[in-house]
Amino acid sequence: MSAEKSRGGRFLLIGVPYLWMLVFFLVPFLIVAKISLSTSIIALPPYTPVIRTLSDFFSKIGEFSFFNYLRLVQESIYVESYLQSLWVAASSTVIMLFIAYPLAYGMARAPKAWRPTLLMLVILPFWTSFLIRVYAWIGILADEGLLNSFLMWAGIVDEPITFLATQRAVYIGIIYSYLPFMVLPLYSSLEKMDETLLEAAQDLGCTPFQAFWRVTFPLSIPGVIAGSLLVFIPAVGEFVIPDLLGGSDTVMIGKTLWEEFFNNRDWPEASAVAITLLIFLVVPIVIFQNAQEKAQEAER
Repeated sequence: MSAEKSRGGRFLLIGVPYLWMLVFFLVPFLIVAKISLSTSIIALPPYTPVIRTLSDFFSKIGEFSFFNYLRLVQESIYVESYLQSLWVAASSTVIMLFIAYPLAYGMARAPKAWRPTLLMLVILPFWTSFLIRVYAWIGILADEGLLNSFLMWAGIVDEPITFLATQRAVYIGIIYSYLPFMVLPLYSSLEKMDETLLEAAQDLGCTPFQAFWRVTFPLSIPGVIAGSLLVFIPAVGEFVIPDLLGGSDTVMIGKTLWEEFFNNRDWPEASAVAITLLIFLVVPIVIFQNAQEKAQEAER
């Protein structure tokens, strides 16, 4: 009886997450994939579904329309959106890494009594709505905003600098919004590190910088990877920040996706954009995870 309970508990423990993924990820993904293979029309819904039942998948496979995917390559707006999104997300991730690493390192080396307070200060922005925080940056970066008012009061500039509706504002918004997601994994890795390893490295003749580069940084690589993924993936598909803080020349894939869905009412094309973006993000992550698992097995 205990063995049956053990098997039942194991099945429940494993089955619930898989059921969650099936209902809230796989099913919506298949719906979007179905729409991406349809033809756009002026109606409600604005597409002609090719697949209505599961049996239609095999009987009507020749009727699938891949024109929506071909347009992603043929029209420069989509290529530019993907490339700019990847560039903005990657460069923002690198900048956040340089900012977050010293913060996380200082938190991990602070007295233990201070660490909960420092951790709370990092998490504190999440207590406010994400949308409100982005709107607050409009008041800060505007020509008559707080930043320009301070710069002119301090005599640093004679006239307001244009920050809002520029690429710089997009970078500021992304870095501010996602910085905690980089700090927390780094802090988790650095806080668990054995400080006696640094003492041993210095006893063997390493300078403080060499000890950091040869001991601290390699041990924190899992936190670097986790933080980079937590930041890079949502930043690629970001819509709110480019829409509110960016200008008309800010072309990111999240903004393009919104315009295709709600302005152009081209659901099949928008679905193709979403599916392609998901493939771009998921495939490298899966490859990386497989490489990590093989490396861990080789070490054993």
